[in-house]
Amino acid sequence: MRLVQSFSRPAALSCLALALSLNVAAAQDKPFEPQVGQAGKDVIWVPTPQALVDKMMELAKVTPNDTVYDLGSGDGRTVITAAKRGATAMGIEYNPDMVELSKRNAAKEGVGEKATFMKADLFETDFSKASVITMFLLPDINLRLRPKILDMKPGTRIVSNTFDMGDWTPDEVAQSIDGCTSYCKANFWIVPAKVEGTWKLPQGELKLEQKYQMLSGTLRNGSTTAPISNGKMSGDQITFTVNGTQFTGKVNGSTMEGTWRGTKR
Repeated sequence: MRLVQSFSRPAALSCLALALSLNVAAAQDKPFEPQVGQAGKDVIWVPTPQALVDKMMELAKVTPNDTVYDLGSGDGRTVITAAKRGATAMGIEYNPDMVELSKRNAAKEGVGEKATFMKADLFETDFSKASVITMFLLPDINLRLRPKILDMKPGTRIVSNTFDMGDWTPDEVAQSIDGCTSYCKANFWIVPAKVEGTWKLPQGELKLEQKYQMLSGTLRNGSTTAPISNGKMSGDQITFTVNGTQFTGKVNGSTMEGTWRGTKR
């Protein structure tokens, strides 16, 4: 009996160790599954409803000619949706497990070549090549990114799920999206060209003050100075009205060209 007892406990321990080893191996083999509310570097993860993703693509008018960057790309659904529209799409995501999950999801959807993902800090990432930026970040994160976004090429389109950019008023807002039950608001901006200052036009001296896409100022012709109204930038496109006449033009660096509608000037 002693001989049997001397081997029984180590055998039991060996079985227990084997069982634990198998459990650990099974856990390691189990695919990563994200959990709503899981902590991230700057925000928790809450997926954007697919109905709103589709609406964001519509607002930005994403085409195969676009390069889309999704800041905080999560499970990759926004990037994948952009890629399905033919765009070249890149997701910036800090969680490496989410990055790998996104790659698998893109491959399953057949857009692995168009949809790529990078494990990176969005504050340290160069996304200046983007023609469209999408995001679902908190307001304070949006504000930290705002100066960098405003320095992007005029005409770059920005779409944010739910959260705004402080006093930079959206150019368009869409909400109450069919098929969306939570976080159902999309804010859309177009990065404006920087035009504040004095411009010499054939019609006189144009002085502009600018707050994001909104413009105010005056047009002086000889001894006559008139205020402008309805001044606005849409990318590099400029419009304003003075003395009942509307100017519509395009800004290219230090030059401005356009046409007048209304009273001949």
